[in-house]
Amino acid sequence: MRTFRYHQIAEDLRKRIASGEFAAGKLLPSEAGLGELFGASRVTIRKALEVLRSEGLVDSRQGFGWFAAADRVAQPLTGLSTIEKQLAQAGRNSERAILDFQFALAPEHVRTLLGEKVLEVKRVNLADGEPFARVTVWCREDLGAKLSRSDVERASFYELLEVPIGGAKQSIGAQVAGPTDALLLGVSETSAVLVVRRTTFSLAGKPILVSEHVFPGHLTEFIVDLPTSITKGLPVGLRLVGETD
Repeated sequence: MRTFRYHQIAEDLRKRIASGEFAAGKLLPSEAGLGELFGASRVTIRKALEVLRSEGLVDSRQGFGWFAAADRVAQPLTGLSTIEKQLAQAGRNSERAILDFQFALAPEHVRTLLGEKVLEVKRVNLADGEPFARVTVWCREDLGAKLSRSDVERASFYELLEVPIGGAKQSIGAQVAGPTDALLLGVSETSAVLVVRRTTFSLAGKPILVSEHVFPGHLTEFIVDLPTSITKGLPVGLRLVGETD
């Protein structure tokens, strides 16, 4: 029985996925890159990938290319939570890698909320050993003074701060990854990422944290319950950007 070239390529990729070379959610080389790797045309590579897609082993999305299939982590917008909690609920192993820990001058958009000097922590959150999010947190200086690098490596700010959390306000938008996030998250510079910007308040209503979370768009999705009680035609708790108060 004749074995077509695309079946051979599919079998090779199947073994690479099974071995963990392409972990769940990890991007595969581009079709052109796979063509060079296997010495095959783009049409042949596409046929091989479609075979694997039919088996549920790979998937593709506009702006990302092909990746080893993985269930997207659903992040409900029903209350304040952490990445670690969302990953745990999805049955994924969570780690955090601290990239930078320093007291620094606050960026302008943070300074108006937290003051001139802040604790700035940059990290990458991993899901099953693969990059899931790039996070930067700015903490009010007086609260951050009690924290160490090892503290923020083992636990979230919500667990560490000795201030009751009153809630948060956040926005979610989309943009292209750019060179820095592309390198940290293992995606192309032109890939779409979801950007969550959040300000967390104390029970007294004072801003205590500002954060930015950047997620590859193929790894997560945000879920909103739509109650029957609405204001201005929008679900309670949601509003259009630019809407006047």
